Amino acid sequence: MVGEDLAKQMARPGAGEKLPDKRRIAGGMRAVVFLWVTVDSAAAVPRTLRHRLAFAIEKVNGERTVEGASVEVRSDAPLVIGSPLRGEGWMAANGPSNRAENEHRRAINTVDGRARIAQRFAIDWIKFGPNGQLWSGGVKKNANWFGYGAEIIAVADAVVASVNDTVPENNPDTDSRTVPITLETIAGDYVMLDLGNGRYAMYAHMQPSSIRVKAGDKVRRGQVLGLVGNSGNSDGPHLHFQICDANSPLGSEGLPFVFESFDKLGDGRITDNGASWKPIGKADERRMEIPVENIVVRFP
Repeated sequence: MVGEDLAKQMARPGAGEKLPDKRRIAGGMRAVVFLWVTVDSAAAVPRTLRHRLAFAIEKVNGERTVEGASVEVRSDAPLVIGSPLRGEGWMAANGPSNRAENEHRRAINTVDGRARIAQRFAIDWIKFGPNGQLWSGGVKKNANWFGYGAEIIAVADAVVASVNDTVPENNPDTDSRTVPITLETIAGDYVMLDLGNGRYAMYAHMQPSSIRVKAGDKVRRGQVLGLVGNSGNSDGPHLHFQICDANSPLGSEGLPFVFESFDKLGDGRITDNGASWKPIGKADERRMEIPVENIVVRFP
C-alpha cells in the first residue's frame, strides 16, 4: 500500500484530520494504518501477520525499511449470537468496512490511559419503512421514525452487567444534544449483557424509561430488554450494538461476532440528503455472518 491509497487508510491521533499529507509524521507523533485483509476461506487465514514499513527521513538520502513485530491472529471462532431486533428493513449503518468515513472501526478512544477501539465491529441499526425512508410525517419527531420504539432483544442467555436509564432523548436531525457528551452519557440509555468468557453485548441509545431489566438480572435469549430510542450521542432513533471485552461502552476492545441467520434484502447508503436503499429482488439467506456496512436485512 503506497501513495494516496495509504493516506486514505491512515489516521493521525492528536494531529487533526486536515493535514496536507497524513504520511508525513513529525517527531513524537504517531499514525495508525487500517488494513482490511480478505482471504478465500477460513483455512487461508494466516497464523501471524508481519509488518514491513518503508520510510524516508527528510534531508537524508535513501529509503529505509523496518520489520515490525509479528502479530498472532486470533484462532478462536467469532461469537455466534441471535439477532438484537426483529423484522425487516434494518440497515447496518457504520457496519464493518474499511472506508475512511466509518465512524466505528476508526473510533480510537483513550480510557484510563489506554487507547482502544471498542466499536471495531459495532453496527448502528436504523430501520426503513414501506415508503423507502427512515421516517414518515416529518424528520423532526422521534415518533415519526420507523425504528423508534422497536423492541430490543437479548442475543443470548446472559446476566445484565450494567444499565443506564438516566439520559434524556435528543431531537432528531440535529447536531445538538440534550446533555453534554461524556464517557458516562455517550451511549445514552443502555444495557450491557455479560455473555460469559469475557464477552459483553452492548445496546445503546435506548428510549428513556423503556429498559425492562436491572443489573444482576438473568435474561434469556429473545427476551425484551427495552425499546429503540435516541439518547446519548445520537442524531436519530437507532440501536447501536457491539460485542466487546469489558463492561464499558468505550473502555473495552471490540470483538467479532456472527448472527446465526438473517436475510439480506438489499444495499443502502447514507448521504447528506438522507438515506435510501435498493432491494436485490429475492431475499438472500445468510448464516453465520456479520452484516457489512449498509446492507439492509430481515431478522427472524
